[in-house]
Amino acid sequence: MFKDVFLTLKLQLELELRFMKVLKFGGTSVGSPKSIKEVANIVRNIKGKKTVVLSAMSGTTNALHKVAEYITGEQEKEANEFIDELIGKYVEVVNELLADEAHQKEAIALISDRFEFLRGHIGTDLEAAQIEKNIVAQGEILSTNLFNFHLKEVGTKATLVSAFDFMEIDEANEPVIPKITEAYGEIIKNHPDTEIFVTQGYICNSHKGAIDNLKRGGSDYSASLIGAAIVAEEIQIWTDIDGMHNNDPRFVDSTFSLKEISFDEAAELAYFGAKILHPQSVIPARKANVPVLLKNTFEPDAPGTIIKNCEVPNGVRAIAAKDGITAIKIKSFRMLMAYGFLKGVFEVFEKYKTSIDMITTSEVAVSITIDDTTHLDEIVAELQEIGSVEVDTDLSIVCLAGDFSEQRTGAGTAIFSSLSNIPIRMVSYGGSNYNVSLVISTQHKKEALVALNKGVFK
Repeated sequence: MFKDVFLTLKLQLELELRFMKVLKFGGTSVGSPKSIKEVANIVRNIKGKKTVVLSAMSGTTNALHKVAEYITGEQEKEANEFIDELIGKYVEVVNELLADEAHQKEAIALISDRFEFLRGHIGTDLEAAQIEKNIVAQGEILSTNLFNFHLKEVGTKATLVSAFDFMEIDEANEPVIPKITEAYGEIIKNHPDTEIFVTQGYICNSHKGAIDNLKRGGSDYSASLIGAAIVAEEIQIWTDIDGMHNNDPRFVDSTFSLKEISFDEAAELAYFGAKILHPQSVIPARKANVPVLLKNTFEPDAPGTIIKNCEVPNGVRAIAAKDGITAIKIKSFRMLMAYGFLKGVFEVFEKYKTSIDMITTSEVAVSITIDDTTHLDEIVAELQEIGSVEVDTDLSIVCLAGDFSEQRTGAGTAIFSSLSNIPIRMVSYGGSNYNVSLVISTQHKKEALVALNKGVFK
């Protein structure tokens, strides 16, 4: 009988998790007191249980990196002055966000405590990297607490959950999904009457229990990890754009948002430059088959874009561009199918932990692209031992997403006809059925995006 009761409770919890929505709001969405109030209205109007994942208020993360820079650089005076300036800004936010004097005092006490935590790192013997992680984490802690204070003031019951209570990464900086699932499930089980859970994006525990993070853009990743871990009903990513557009609206007029897009297409677009979505954030959701809805905080009635497992229509569906690309061409000293040549090339990039975006090959040469040039000089020096090396900079990758499988034809003609007047440095096709990528000079990027928009979306 005890076993039956346990299984019933377990099933009930799984059902509660399954019908929970995970809502992530980025820095611009909570960038001002007015925006925070608008986000609260959106959250309150969505029915059912939900987890709200917040980024730091816009501008805060950069400011906290500056504080860390002052402290690790032993610039105590500058650090204290900048902290005082930040406290003043946050007090202004509190006074505009909260009307009740008691709530204001409580919020200001929280702000004082968090910024005193920053000052506590002045003169510490902690490693610089850990100091920075500790300091930058305070942005999300501040935003979630202020949001929760506002919910309390307008009479909405919510439970504030620390990401440090469930979000953990291992030695390889990969999320520990079983821990996240178990710990977050336990938190929900212990608050059966709570409809709104509020937690921080981006921040987490390291495998040693220290403060860590999921790197830049990690709030999207946090939401996707939570949604995947509990197999949520839906993950919603709220930003300042009304869904995934067919092209970059910053450079191209008359773009439109896509109603629906597949996980494969979204992953390609996010990796190759679509700013609305962090590249890693699609992966957990895709693995757990949890739909991701992209919405606009400032136009909440706009339909947005749903990302899910769905059939992909023929041809180009959307275009994105990624700047800051460097191309490296390595030509083997040996002629005719040099055995082991590619292995030697890849080992150099592996040694310096530098990811490759694109690769094309010929009989005796290989061209690759990277966006991280931290170790470029060392990489080039080692590659010159196995071949002649040419480096091109100031390049962009233009990614075209859609269905380009061998059964579907016609898209290639439209793509290359559109770019007939634009020099193309590299072309990648065949590595994925959902992506054709081109490398061009960044000076031609806008021209290329406009030309493709006219040529492939007829």
